[in-house]
Amino acid sequence: MTASLPHQTASYPAGQTGPAEDRRHKIRRRALTLSIIVLLIGVPAGYLVISANQSRDSGKVKEAKYSATGLTAGWPSKVQRRLYQIPVPHPADRVAYYETNNWKTSRLYIQFRTSDAGLDAFLTGMGVNRGQLKQDDITIGARDQHITGWSFKGPGPWSGFVHRQKNPAPTQDIVVNLSDPASPMVYVVSRAVP
Repeated sequence: MTASLPHQTASYPAGQTGPAEDRRHKIRRRALTLSIIVLLIGVPAGYLVISANQSRDSGKVKEAKYSATGLTAGWPSKVQRRLYQIPVPHPADRVAYYETNNWKTSRLYIQFRTSDAGLDAFLTGMGVNRGQLKQDDITIGARDQHITGWSFKGPGPWSGFVHRQKNPAPTQDIVVNLSDPASPMVYVVSRAVP
């Protein structure tokens, strides 16, 4: 026969359901809880701040790009050169361009300096030849000169022509400065009707 032992119940101070938590454990638990809260709230908030800043910076870059007036140094994209049918030759330097678009007409303004052979390659690429250049014929109008800051009053000779094409192909106004025949400077306004 076994004797049964009386069942003992642990007694805790009023309101406490378990053994008292030691101080180190309590500090560790609170630190863990705080870390979880920081991770759950702080990380997404940080991503939101970073994303907002990137979006704002991107908007500023786009705004500056599209509100710019005048020429931008560098080559237009291949798509722009193909769309406006401007075969910039190699070699070419002092390349700069500017594009405008509206519901009526889109324009690509471009300038570049090339070699004598490069000028011939450019003209051939457009389907014309050097014989079509007319001396002292400034075909780029005052409005387009104002937009780009071009001035065709310096030492020449200056030659130009208008390359008219049937829609939807663009029409190009071309002016060439032959003051240095080995390095002609070419100015083009290509107009496309959407």
